[in-house]
Amino acid sequence: MIRKLFITLGAAALLATPTFAAAPCKGPNGRFIKCPPAKPAAPKAKRCRNAKGQFAKCGTPGTHPA
Repeated sequence: MIRKLFITLGAAALLATPTFAAAPCKGPNGRFIKCPPAKPAAPKAKRCRNAKGQFAKCGTPGTHPA
């Protein structure tokens, strides 16, 4: 009874673990290689506002970054 419980819990734990997070990368020949670094996030486009709070082109007199 207890043995079946432990086997069931062990199998459920193995199925619940995300194997994709720790999986290494594979190269074109099917061998494991070091994974390339992740790409950095693209820089966010700057938006500026004028004195009234409306969006305006940055660099125009009287604007400040939002």
